[in-house]
Amino acid sequence: MWVDSHCHLQLAGGDEHVVRARTAGVEWMVCVGTDLETSAEAAALADRHPDVYAAVGLHPHDASKLGAEWPMLEPLAVSDACIAIGECGFDLYYEHSPRDEQETAFRFQIRLAKHTGKPLVIHSRDAWDDTFRVLDDEGVPERTIFHCFTGGPVEARRALDRGCFLSFSGIVSFKNADDLREAARIAPADRVLVETDSPFLTPEPYRGQQNEPALVVAVGAALARARGVEPDVIAEITRANASRAFGVER
Repeated sequence: MWVDSHCHLQLAGGDEHVVRARTAGVEWMVCVGTDLETSAEAAALADRHPDVYAAVGLHPHDASKLGAEWPMLEPLAVSDACIAIGECGFDLYYEHSPRDEQETAFRFQIRLAKHTGKPLVIHSRDAWDDTFRVLDDEGVPERTIFHCFTGGPVEARRALDRGCFLSFSGIVSFKNADDLREAARIAPADRVLVETDSPFLTPEPYRGQQNEPALVVAVGAALARARGVEPDVIAEITRANASRAFGVER
């Protein structure tokens, strides 16, 4: 059985993709919000399905919404409907929100994760130094997940030294991802997770199709190849790690 540690069911597929994931052998999945609307939709999906859990937060793209949306978003984030805070952090590739506003929203959500005792889900793109600077300044929450980890061995060690989990997406199956696969090889077995980030980042050999949680099996197979083990080993360890990372016992 597999766990998809990060997906966006509310953006595509919804209930249908939940059913397809079950058929593929996915035991449970974390549906992640990126703003007020998508976080509320994630909570609604979790309410409808016992194998869906919601994460609530502001993506760096939406960091500029902090002042307008947080008064309504925070009650949802601290509620029992939410098991994790985020995804939050920096995206300096696109900078859809100014970087100072990304930092403010990131700091806010780090503090909330620490206050609530919930895990923090980080998005970091082209922003390793800023991400680690803010984490070190605020203090790393006890359970912190680098979602869709895209770094190499150097960035992996920086995250691992801070006690973080590394969540690998379909990128680990891409031909040009040798540095990422090296990071996957050096990560301790108790710190790796798998995710689809669906509907984005469809893994090989399904490129060109819309991604969905059912394809976490293909992500796991690619991670298994990178680590030189069988897929069932990856399924077992990532399922156990997801349980610890998100505090989900099934």
